[in-house]
Amino acid sequence: MPYLTSPVLPAGTLARIPQPVLPTGDGLVLRPWRAEDAPAVHAAFQDPLMHQWHMRTSDSVTEVAGWIEAWAKEWEGEQTAQWAVADADTDRLLGRVALREIVFRDGIAEVAYWTTAAARGRGVAARATTALVHWAFEEIGFHRLELMHATANQASCRVAIKAGFVEEGTRRSSLLHPDGWHDMHLHARVRGD
Repeated sequence: MPYLTSPVLPAGTLARIPQPVLPTGDGLVLRPWRAEDAPAVHAAFQDPLMHQWHMRTSDSVTEVAGWIEAWAKEWEGEQTAQWAVADADTDRLLGRVALREIVFRDGIAEVAYWTTAAARGRGVAARATTALVHWAFEEIGFHRLELMHATANQASCRVAIKAGFVEEGTRRSSLLHPDGWHDMHLHARVRGD
């Protein structure tokens, strides 16, 4: 049965281009992941705060190297788009920002991020997210970007608000973490906000 509307973004929208480097203009750069990032990612995932708010853990640098390889393939397969967030001058890894749950037909994706312990409190996540949002809306043509975080994660809520995401509601008992089910705040930005 045919659709009554055309896709917002055609399949191949990301795969047709190399993953870009996105400067924030304020000291950060979003760049594709590199194999040499594996030790820094592994170290970031040893932080207890990462265990509190994220579903994943890292047992070894070798395991993370596999993640990095998968992230490159996910760009090509248009499943996710993940960037390392680095200091523009030193290239020191400060975090990650990503588009997940990409639905080209509807022009929708979910934004996700994390920062290293050393980068927290410096606006890194909000600045990186703002740069990613600009690219997704203005360069690619997404219509809606969503962002979710545990209701108890106030720091992540501040990032969402600083990056212009409006809180739309709470998804009750929505995500299972090691300490149980978490309610999740849903925030969103729509192109033109």
